[in-house]
Amino acid sequence: MKKAELTEYRELLESMQARLRGDVRQLTSEALGSDRQDSGGDSKSPTHMAELGSDTFEQDFTLSLAASEQETLSEIAAALQRIKDGTFGLCEICTKEGKSPTQAAIPKPRLRAIPYARTCVDCARKRESH
Repeated sequence: MKKAELTEYRELLESMQARLRGDVRQLTSEALGSDRQDSGGDSKSPTHMAELGSDTFEQDFTLSLAASEQETLSEIAAALQRIKDGTFGLCEICTKEGKSPTQAAIPKPRLRAIPYARTCVDCARKRESH
């Protein structure tokens, strides 16, 4: 892959990383209640059991969303490391199978859509079907 392309992908990954970090911080603070008091200092905690159930569901959902975004952040960090290592854009499965770098390359449209992708489309399909 050309140096200019790697720079483009690195900038895209870093931009995604910065945005997701902010999202994770915001979701976590919402779920854990740092904003659960109104401006007068009174608690916004629900007093009715039905409201409490809804509040708990919303909190669980928000925390699971934050966890999912945290996983994406880990994948982005791994992709940035692959850029440093010189293996970015190569399918991890095809490479293990001994295919040439040309055969093991992840198609650029896939990398544009999911710049932290570790596998080509065919290997991703095979892995998901198992």
